[in-house]
Amino acid sequence: MHAETQTTARKTEALEAFKDLAREPGVRKPDPILVVDDVVRRFGGLTAVNVEHVEIQRGSITALIGPNGAGKTTFFNQLTGFDTADAGQWTFNGAKMNGVPAHKVARTGMVRTFQLTKALSKLTVIENMRLGAQSQKGESFFRALIPSLWRGQEDEITARADDLLARFKLDKKREDFAGSLSGGQRKLLEMARALMVGPELVMLDEPMAGVNPALTQSLLGHVKDLREQGMTVLFVEHDMDMVRDISDWVIVMAQGAVIAEGPPDTIMSDPRVIDAYLGAHHDAPLSSEELEEQLQEAEAELEAEAEEEAGK
Repeated sequence: MHAETQTTARKTEALEAFKDLAREPGVRKPDPILVVDDVVRRFGGLTAVNVEHVEIQRGSITALIGPNGAGKTTFFNQLTGFDTADAGQWTFNGAKMNGVPAHKVARTGMVRTFQLTKALSKLTVIENMRLGAQSQKGESFFRALIPSLWRGQEDEITARADDLLARFKLDKKREDFAGSLSGGQRKLLEMARALMVGPELVMLDEPMAGVNPALTQSLLGHVKDLREQGMTVLFVEHDMDMVRDISDWVIVMAQGAVIAEGPPDTIMSDPRVIDAYLGAHHDAPLSSEELEEQLQEAEAELEAEAEEEAGK
């Protein structure tokens, strides 16, 4: 099957799964890989996350959007073990994940990248890639003393890392320190390193933030390619053009809760989404009652000013 035909087939399959779904928060999906229930995270008196129910469809690209402070990154942190939820549970491939530490979450096949990249600056690009591989025999202190026990596996890991670097066009940077890469190249490195785990679900936190426009299309292509390889993608993004371009489904958060879901071509016209981004009734005409109330308030203010002037 040609790559173009396969791309169309993968996207068509993903869109078919969403075709008849209701455009409501928490709508059930045909084959969810991730299911979240009643997840709450509070910081003092502030409730940062309060997600009642959400499902991520397997084999799709789902965008998680919302205004600044909506709780998107905090939500990511709960799901991937980088923070502890105050309540709730979630399952990945049917296995409960709440309370599982981040490194064990990654081993199950759910990996994430960060808004601010986490490349190890004083290691080379290829060394960063090798670190992403799981269950390395040489990580054992005693086995590390006997190279013959781990050399073959490390050669396999290095070969896989080189293949990914070539795919992400970072092979020429192989021996460079990660700290010397541009912001966009670090994003590419972090995405490539995440794939060393062999994940089923890839969670990207603002993959385009701080990226040179010259690398934007390359990153977009790589995100789409994840789906074509059979992975599921959940990403946080503020760029609506990108959301429309690559996502199959959009989930909207505001004030910590999921307020809307739907396809990218219609979600931004949803009144709930407009209210979340711009404020309720931001451009709605006044009703006759509201107009009358405002007139009465204005008249009362004028009368008060007139009485004040008369009393001087």
